[in-house]
Amino acid sequence: MTDSTGLRVDLLTREYPPEVYGGAGVHVEYLARELRRLAEVRVHCFGAPRTEPGVRAYPEPAGLAGANPALRTMGVDLEMAAGCAGADVVHSHTWYANLAGHTAKLLYGVPHVVTAHSLEPLRPWKAEQLGGGYALSSWCERTAYESADAIVAVSAGMRRDVLTAYPSIDPDRVHVIYNGIDTAQYAPDPGTDVLARLGIDPALPSVVYVGRITRQKGLPHLLRAARNLPPQTQLVLLAGAPDTPEIAAEVEGLVAELRASRSGVIWVAEMLPKPEVIQVLTHATIFVCPSVYEPMGIVNLEAMACETAVVATATGGIPEVVADGETGLLVPIEQAGLDGTPADPARFEADLAARMNELLASPDHAAALGRAGRRRAVEHFSWDAIAARTLALYRSLM
Repeated sequence: MTDSTGLRVDLLTREYPPEVYGGAGVHVEYLARELRRLAEVRVHCFGAPRTEPGVRAYPEPAGLAGANPALRTMGVDLEMAAGCAGADVVHSHTWYANLAGHTAKLLYGVPHVVTAHSLEPLRPWKAEQLGGGYALSSWCERTAYESADAIVAVSAGMRRDVLTAYPSIDPDRVHVIYNGIDTAQYAPDPGTDVLARLGIDPALPSVVYVGRITRQKGLPHLLRAARNLPPQTQLVLLAGAPDTPEIAAEVEGLVAELRASRSGVIWVAEMLPKPEVIQVLTHATIFVCPSVYEPMGIVNLEAMACETAVVATATGGIPEVVADGETGLLVPIEQAGLDGTPADPARFEADLAARMNELLASPDHAAALGRAGRRRAVEHFSWDAIAARTLALYRSLM
């Protein structure tokens, strides 16, 4: 095809609104919205039926009830691949949908594009969650990546990780197209009604974390670092969806320990609606991203768009988003392996505390970094440009 007229793109994903819990789901939501201006887009996702036109959801096959979660995922993927008949290109997101894209490619003879949001070889802790299913998830991902017509990496750091994890892949097939942010939606909210309901005092400094409770997000490191924050600082955790009972118990224990020694530890375990998160981010003194593995970290962009200074780990694609000393501060980390585990956890936690305290001691500087962060988000990470680049990639494969 020479243009997008008549081009049908099928996006394959586990997450899609309203069932979104991570950055990949946010990515697909906005990519689908912008691509619809350029081509016919159909979305295939997991979960309950959706009412949005062009979106089809797939429940887990009844015959696999009680099976290993990875096996149930594979069952959904096969049904999803069957639903892709008639697509001109299929585009899968995360290992949860990679097998669907690979199968559709073989079945219908169409190009398969994979977006690398994370990589199974760099998340060995998932064996805690999936048991033998981790071998299945790794196989699904490797098979799809090594056979894909193109791979989109959401950062240059992610591209390096792809080529390290899968050295047989031709580097020319791996393209960097950043995640984006809707800066009309993610914008400062001066209201305080959500803060009042959650018990956050806007007159006091606050450090905010938003993310899942999983090893890669580094929440236990933040909780240990928070022992060294000034007593009047509030620690606001919008944190839920623990990967395993073990990490859930670890976080619960660390939160209880903090609450025994200080006030202002606010933990919201349920997922808040987007407008409420935006208000919390707007009023934060700093947003902190203590991830040990992060291909890009779209949540950093969300905080920047809300004019909030960011303190984040200098790992993966984060330094491509957070400009050190301009829109926030980066925390150095020496990592022991591909999964990002700190070689010296105590040193990493001390450095994390030091960076947070540096900005808490200078709120005017933090505010200036926040304003610069919004300018950077607006100028460099728009979704319309990302969709245009993605469409150009599709065309190049036809």
